[in-house]
Amino acid sequence: MSDERRPRFRNPFRHYPPVTDRTITTEVDESVPRPLRVTAAYSWRLLVIAGVIALFIWLVMLLKLLVIPLMVGILITALLWPIFQLMLRARFPRWLSIAITVVAALGVVTGLFWLVVWQVREQLPDVQIKTQEAIEQLRQFLLEGPLHLTEDQIDEYIRKGMELLNEQADLLLNGALAITGTAAHIVTGALLSLFILICLLADGGGIWRWTLKLFPRTARPAADAAARNGWSTVINYARTQLLVAGIDAVGIGAGAAILGVPMPIPVAVLVFLGSFVPIVGAVVTGAVAVFLALIYNGPLIALAMLGVVLLVQQAEGHLLQPILMGSAVKVHPLAVVLVVAGGAMIAGIPGALFAVPLAAFINVAAVTISTGAWRTGEEPAADLIWSTVPRERTRRNR
Repeated sequence: MSDERRPRFRNPFRHYPPVTDRTITTEVDESVPRPLRVTAAYSWRLLVIAGVIALFIWLVMLLKLLVIPLMVGILITALLWPIFQLMLRARFPRWLSIAITVVAALGVVTGLFWLVVWQVREQLPDVQIKTQEAIEQLRQFLLEGPLHLTEDQIDEYIRKGMELLNEQADLLLNGALAITGTAAHIVTGALLSLFILICLLADGGGIWRWTLKLFPRTARPAADAAARNGWSTVINYARTQLLVAGIDAVGIGAGAAILGVPMPIPVAVLVFLGSFVPIVGAVVTGAVAVFLALIYNGPLIALAMLGVVLLVQQAEGHLLQPILMGSAVKVHPLAVVLVVAGGAMIAGIPGALFAVPLAAFINVAAVTISTGAWRTGEEPAADLIWSTVPRERTRRNR
C-alpha cells in the first residue's frame, strides 16, 4: 500500500495541552481559596523575617560587650557632632577639633562626677543621722499610733523588708552584671567607646565608604540616602534629648535646692542621666528626690518635692516631648513607650537607652526607601558625619 493510501493516525488528545507537574500544582493552588493562599504567602514570609530578626538579636546579645560600646560611641558622636562641625566651619584643623571636642566632653563628665562625689561626702553624714531619726520616729508611731504594733511585729516586718530589698538588689546587680560584666569589662567598654568616638570623628567618611561597598551596586544610592536621613534623625534626637534632659535636671534640681532637700546636685545629675531613657527615666530618678525629702525633711516637703517632679514631668510630656522630640524623632509616643519597654525586656538599661534612636533610624530609613525619596537626590536637612562621602549618581541623574 502506498503512502498516499495509508490511513493517517490522529491523536485524540491533540487539542489538550500536555500534563506536567506544574499543571497539577497550578490546579491544586487554584482549588485553594485565594484569601487563604494570600494569607499563607504572607505568613511564611513573616516567619522568615521574624527568624532573621531573632537571629540578629541573638548575635547582638552574644556580642554585647562589643555592641554596647559601639552604640555608646555612636550616640556620643551624635551628641558632640554639632559642636565638632561648628569648629570645622570655623576652619579649625580636624585634629584640633577632635582634640577639643573629646577633651571638653571628658572635662564635663569629670566635673559632674567631682561635684557629685564632693556633695555626697559633705552631706552624707548628716543624711545618715536624719535617716536614723526618721526611722526612730516611724518606730514610735507604729508602737504608739493607731496600729499598736509590738516590738516583735516591727522587727519581723523590718526583717522581711530587708530580705525583699536584698532580693531586689541581687536581681538588679545580676542584671547589671549580665549586661556590663565586671569592672574590667566596664573600663574596657569605656575605652572602646572613646576609641570609636575618635575614629568616627576622624574618618567617618572612610568608614561609610567601606560600608557602602557591602551593598549591591544598584542598591547603593537607596542605602546611601536612607542611612544619611537616618543619621540626621539620630543627630536631631541626641541634640533634642540633651536639651530635654537638661531642662528636667535643672527643674528638679532647683526645686530640691529651694525646698532644702539634701544633695540637690547629685539628684540633678541623676535626673539628667535618667532622662536619656524617654518617659520613664526622669520619673524613676525624680522619685529619689522625693525619698530623700521624706527621710530628711518630712512628709510635707516630700509632697512639695513630688509636686515639683510632677510639674516638670507634665511640662516635658505636654510641651517638650510633643513639640521638640516629636519633630526630631518622627515616632509616635505610643511607639516610643513600646520600644522602650521592649528594649528594657531584651537588654535591660542599655536596651531602653538605645531603643528610641534605633527605632527612629529604622523608621526614617524605611520611609526613605519605600517612598522613593532617594531618587530625588536631595541632601538631608542636617549635616552628616559622612558628608565627605561622594554620593553615587542615580538613574535619574545619569
